[in-house]
Amino acid sequence: MSDTTLFSRLRESDLWWSFRRSPLTVGAAVVTLLFFGGAVFAPWVAPYNPFDVKSLNLMDAFTPPAWASGGSTAHLLGTDNQGRDVLSAILYGTRVSLMIGLAAIVLSVTTGVLLGLLAGFRGGWADAIVMRLADIQLTVPAILIALTLDGVARAALPKNVHEEIAIWVLVLAIGFAYWPQFARVTRATTLAEKNKDYVNAARIIGVPGARIALAHVLPNAWGPVLVIATIELALAIIAEASLSYLGVGMPPTQPSLGTLIRIGNAFLFSGEWWIAIFPAAALVILSLAVNLLGDWLRDALNPKLR
Repeated sequence: MSDTTLFSRLRESDLWWSFRRSPLTVGAAVVTLLFFGGAVFAPWVAPYNPFDVKSLNLMDAFTPPAWASGGSTAHLLGTDNQGRDVLSAILYGTRVSLMIGLAAIVLSVTTGVLLGLLAGFRGGWADAIVMRLADIQLTVPAILIALTLDGVARAALPKNVHEEIAIWVLVLAIGFAYWPQFARVTRATTLAEKNKDYVNAARIIGVPGARIALAHVLPNAWGPVLVIATIELALAIIAEASLSYLGVGMPPTQPSLGTLIRIGNAFLFSGEWWIAIFPAAALVILSLAVNLLGDWLRDALNPKLR
């Protein structure tokens, strides 16, 4: 299929029609793309490199935003206690937060979908074990699971080693916390599909069970999985920010949005409000935009609402 034909089919699809008819969704998509673009191209679009110690000047510390009294146009959103440009720090911090969120969701989707396929297709003891593990994990808040795994990593690894691999510890902790939702949805779809005629026909001609599950049953589960993944991405970003705000996430040398908020919180009541408020606003806007996209996708892929 050519790219032109694929583009034409996409433009004529119900999904594209639903997207164009929702100004709120279009706005959320634009905001999300701006955040992703700013994160990906941060080294080129950020006014400064906030992690380059040689370029920092402590004399520029606590500079207010450009429109406030004492502000400077050189630092549109002001600077923090180390003289780092807040706008540049937000762009680089968003890059870290999105990287952790996306990697965590990929881990959750992979783990949850595979376990859900196993539980639904095999049934019996495999179904019982996977679903009981999911039920147990769902009774524990995701943030508590992430805190526990991060604490174990801190206890087991030297401090310098933990700081070097902090991003992967967060990915593992957050990804492990969110797999049950994907497993339950995939299992439900698998149970609905595994006794249909096309699956029975594949069994009769000798197609291996694993290939049936992955090549024939799994595609029918991608719609609900994609919806949950979009919504869980916002939750993963918030979870990373929460962990970093509590001081058990990213180190100050590699700040994410949560780390920037934690740093700024120490100066919130001394007048330097912009250090915390602007990263917090970026986190809220990004999470809201991704959530709105997830809500639209859920409605657009629901055949009962068409």
